[in-house]
Amino acid sequence: MAVPALLILYGSQTGTAQDTAQRIARQALRRRLRVHLSSLDDYNVANLISESLVVFVCSTTGQGDPPDNMKIFWRFLFRKSLPLGSLCQVDCAVLGLGDSSYPKFNFVAKKLHKRLEQLGATMLLPVGLADDQHDLGPDAVIEMWLKSFWEKAFALYPRFADMIPLRDDEPLPPTYTFNFLDDVNEKTDNCQRIPTQQTGLSEGNPFHAKLLSNERVTDPVHFQDVRHIDFDITGSNIDFTAGDVVMMRPCNAAEDVQEFCNLLGLNPEARFSLTATDGCKVPTRLRQPCTLRDLVERYLDIAAVPRRSFFELLATVSTNELEREKLIEFSSAEGQEDLHIYCNRPRRTALEVLADFPQTTAQLKVDYLLDLFPEIQPRSFSIASSLRAYPHRLQILVAVVNYKTKIYKPRRGLCSTWLASLDPTIGDVFVPLWVKKGSLKFPTETNIPVIMVGPGTGVAPFRSALQERIAEGKNANVLFFGCRSESKDFYFRSEWKDMTKNGQLTLFTAFSRDQEEKVYVQQRVRENALLIWDLIANKGAYFYIAGNAKDMPNGVCDALKAVFQQNGGLSSEDAEKMLAGMEKSGKFQSETWS
Repeated sequence: MAVPALLILYGSQTGTAQDTAQRIARQALRRRLRVHLSSLDDYNVANLISESLVVFVCSTTGQGDPPDNMKIFWRFLFRKSLPLGSLCQVDCAVLGLGDSSYPKFNFVAKKLHKRLEQLGATMLLPVGLADDQHDLGPDAVIEMWLKSFWEKAFALYPRFADMIPLRDDEPLPPTYTFNFLDDVNEKTDNCQRIPTQQTGLSEGNPFHAKLLSNERVTDPVHFQDVRHIDFDITGSNIDFTAGDVVMMRPCNAAEDVQEFCNLLGLNPEARFSLTATDGCKVPTRLRQPCTLRDLVERYLDIAAVPRRSFFELLATVSTNELEREKLIEFSSAEGQEDLHIYCNRPRRTALEVLADFPQTTAQLKVDYLLDLFPEIQPRSFSIASSLRAYPHRLQILVAVVNYKTKIYKPRRGLCSTWLASLDPTIGDVFVPLWVKKGSLKFPTETNIPVIMVGPGTGVAPFRSALQERIAEGKNANVLFFGCRSESKDFYFRSEWKDMTKNGQLTLFTAFSRDQEEKVYVQQRVRENALLIWDLIANKGAYFYIAGNAKDMPNGVCDALKAVFQQNGGLSSEDAEKMLAGMEKSGKFQSETWS
């Protein structure tokens, strides 16, 4: 039997599935196999029927949705017109990456596995269900799943096993070659540009919105810095409705960029163009030519906690015995607990890891930078305003991530810190952004009530919804808002007061730290069981949750089921079925994040 090429297709929203797919590709290349790696939407799905061996790696987003770079493939694969035996020549496997704190854990991978079986594909092993919540992260599942996959592949194609793999100390060739240019003084585009009239806005074609204001809305003595940020989107043709999200891609801090260049001995003003190896494409977002400063500032994710693949690649290029030994340990299956203690638990950044391995870093060739560091991924924020209330404006509510671990330097969120640093009072600031449809949908009928539970910054999409609904004469609105203190972090307090006074809103608040015994939004839901049951059972109300995914959503769901039992006389089992029915019909929706 001829040795087939291994096709690796990935659907990735934050880069984790892409990183895992690249890891599988490297394992295949080290075994001297022919490999083709692609995102699912960049692959011509019509060719799938002629493939022999395929690995799918995919994550799940939103409420069980496929990642953005998998949606075209997803729609095609689930066409009813596809013959059920069309993939009978294909051997394949599906690896899912998910988070078990979400109700639809690895939903896309499970559904993809089932659909491939329906179409006649031979599934080499059960679907892999990697879990971010595991103590050792997704690698706890990925490691064993990959071991099983290679065993199955070698059994199916014995000639795979005949290939003599590269030695562990032999690095793979870099994916790209840097071609440095003589003129280092010519200016290149930086992170901000003057806005121009654009159509068809997307990740590849964002609108450069002018920052109008960047206001802290928590008390100065409060531990949490939360920003209400206002953008001017005049001339963008951007249209959005309540529940939609805005996307933006942050930049690395200038001091981190300089430290990175110092560690690697790079001239940040050096200009280069890229040449890709066979079968690869130069990243379209990376303008050519560009400077190393632009590359590090706008493209390389040096502030993220590095994945295992980072240590694997560093180990292959290191010639320092002590450092290489430690890197090999961190990239081995046996060393994952130590890696977790060193890297994941204290949230150590890739830049800090480079500083901890100075000899290896000093000898790292620039050609490996794009193999070593993932691309900075865009961040999404619920839009906190309505075009009905603020024409040509787009507003967000951002909690600035800043916390301490055992590492001396505080951990900071890349995007929230970058946004907080932008100051429109000292000059014009433009931020590239684009808008996507969100997962929350609100009823169009005027007389249908909505019940919204949005503690903390989870209230952002509900501010948008309230502004939009009130402008349309929809005044049957109930909001449960929670925060720590009425005086320190009660966002949009005056707005809720005006809406309540005008008969457009019924507001319930839970200030958890303003009294000895903590009070949360789920308790307020239970306390107002009669109202909630009447709105849902008799008036067809929609129920929404938005906010942190840790404990609040489950607590609110439990409270809502208790309402069904207490006021509807339902059994525990029937209350569960009623909530499931509401979710299926769209009358119960949630948007949560970890």
